[in-house]
Amino acid sequence: MTLFVKRCKRLSCLAVLQTCAQLAVAQQADSSHTKHLQEISVTAPRTTKEISPGQKLQAKDLERLGSHSVADAIRFFAGVQIKDYGGIGGLKTVDIRSMGSNHTGVFYDGIAIGNAQNGQVDLGRFSLDNMEEIALYNGQKSNIFQPARDFSTAGGIYMTSLKPRFAAGEKTHFRATIKTGSFGLFNPSLLWQQKINDKVSASFSTEWVNATGRYKFRYTVRDKQGNIAYDTSAYRKNGDINAIRGEGGFNGIMNGGEWSAKVYYYQSERGLPGFVVNNVFGHVDRQWDQSIFVQSSFRKDISQRYSLLLNGKYAYDYSRYLAPDTARLYVDNHYRTYEAYVSMANQYALTSWWNLSASGDFQWSRMDADLKNFTFPTRFTTLVAAATAITFNRWSAQASVLGTFVSEDVKKNTSLAYQQKYTPTVIVSWQPFSVADFRLRAFYKNIFRLPTFNDLFYTEIGSKILKPEFATQYDVGISWNKTFNDHALVLAGLEVDAYYNDVTDKIVAVPGQNQAIWTMQNLGRVKIKGLDVKAKAAWQIKQTLRLQTKLTYTYQRAQDFTNPSDRFYGHQIVYIPRHSGSAILGADYKSWQANYSFIYTGERYNGKENIPENYVQPWYTSDISFGKQFNYKHTRFRITAQVNNLANQYFEVVQSYPMPGRNYRFILTVNI
Repeated sequence: MTLFVKRCKRLSCLAVLQTCAQLAVAQQADSSHTKHLQEISVTAPRTTKEISPGQKLQAKDLERLGSHSVADAIRFFAGVQIKDYGGIGGLKTVDIRSMGSNHTGVFYDGIAIGNAQNGQVDLGRFSLDNMEEIALYNGQKSNIFQPARDFSTAGGIYMTSLKPRFAAGEKTHFRATIKTGSFGLFNPSLLWQQKINDKVSASFSTEWVNATGRYKFRYTVRDKQGNIAYDTSAYRKNGDINAIRGEGGFNGIMNGGEWSAKVYYYQSERGLPGFVVNNVFGHVDRQWDQSIFVQSSFRKDISQRYSLLLNGKYAYDYSRYLAPDTARLYVDNHYRTYEAYVSMANQYALTSWWNLSASGDFQWSRMDADLKNFTFPTRFTTLVAAATAITFNRWSAQASVLGTFVSEDVKKNTSLAYQQKYTPTVIVSWQPFSVADFRLRAFYKNIFRLPTFNDLFYTEIGSKILKPEFATQYDVGISWNKTFNDHALVLAGLEVDAYYNDVTDKIVAVPGQNQAIWTMQNLGRVKIKGLDVKAKAAWQIKQTLRLQTKLTYTYQRAQDFTNPSDRFYGHQIVYIPRHSGSAILGADYKSWQANYSFIYTGERYNGKENIPENYVQPWYTSDISFGKQFNYKHTRFRITAQVNNLANQYFEVVQSYPMPGRNYRFILTVNI
């Protein structure tokens, strides 16, 4: 009996009930005979509760929004600014709380997507057709059992691909989707999931995106007083894209653990429509991209106290940039980056309320290019993190310290000096009242990042005098979440965060004559004060109608305090609005769905000085969609119609890169 009790401690609650029920039935079936039962051991991966859950969009939310890519979806998170260079194939990067794209970590199925070349990940490459969840964490993910790389960012975007789940008797899932609409869009995708046995499943996803990228835009020139001096309309040219994506892998479970392996491939050719200025509306520049990576993850509870997490990855990225306009400067450059990454994380439970963790990562990165006098750098990065977490009934606390050790080798010129830095983080959460609906939380984080290969070594781009960038983050917030019974209002939630970021030697990339030529600068010191507000609610009207809302608002005051003698001292930094927000309103009625979404970005400036000639007007967009789902035999169909930018507003996210006006999209999804 003692042995049986110890076994039961490792079972999940459901498994315990099922096992006990089986024993009771066996005893009732034959109480006159002694039966010898085989020992049963059922375990599941040990999970750690996050004290700061972050912002999340689940698969159903993503389907409702009907966004084209991950970049389109995360616009609805508070504190996020997307830099979009126009069109369906334009480069899309994310900026969290004005920290810059390079401070934002992007993780796919728990493993970081690296980019030693420029530190930025084009989120337009990732489709939502194979996405289970997108989550955003400020500071860092509040789970100490994670790779050291996860501790190294000012904020992280975590993308989780769909994992196969099969009901009793199911072995195969198949889904086909076709999207079409404005810009000559033709976007089919396929998803296949196969159950191999009770512990192993496989999945394969592929997608093709083809579009002309042609759309009408408005071109306006203002004088120094902000008055309109010139106003005309034209069509965006050279914005076409032809891209394919394919990924496949295996997922497995074991006693007390799980494992996965994935192969990813992406290839594209696109036109770069470029900037619109001085009546120059057309460009002929082209870009080719290829990205391949193989990654694997293994997680297991070795004992009741000790857990192990292993990750590994190899990635290859190729890009070619062609500017064939010989009247300006003929350019045909090729770039290749290579990356190998391994990680081991360990967690040990000292008591039921106190956990310790230690993790170590090593990354090797190399870049080759056919540029004149190129440096050919190789970077060796070692990350070591130690963390502790204490959890009681009404309060929790976590503390961690990250060690970063970086060295470089170069074939030519001068390499970056050896770097060794230590950066701490503290996260606390407190439930002041006996009810669990309301919590207070706060975090402090010091973060450090080095200039990328582009920052340092690119011809006509890099600057070897760049300094490393440091940032200190402070955040204080409250959260209130409550569910209601026997009310039309079934769910309500409110989160408010006030934050302050102090960035020294901030590295800023300013676009030049084309998207491949930038000017790299250290701003010196930037102070960022902000407020994020997130609210949500859900109503159940009778049994056939469900309504839900999500609202966000962000205030940011990001000022340059580098030099008091500068004319722009204390001014808002480039492209950061003071006010921004979003709203999502959704309704489900029987098999029908309707969704309205709204995004607002306030006034900004495209130069260091906040003067009229640098002023960028506020912009907003409204999108609306309707969907219908129906079944035929064993097949489920879903048809969706969308109208984006309903008001046909002409706007620019980045100055001189006009965005599309009103556009349409139609989606047909078939599930077998």
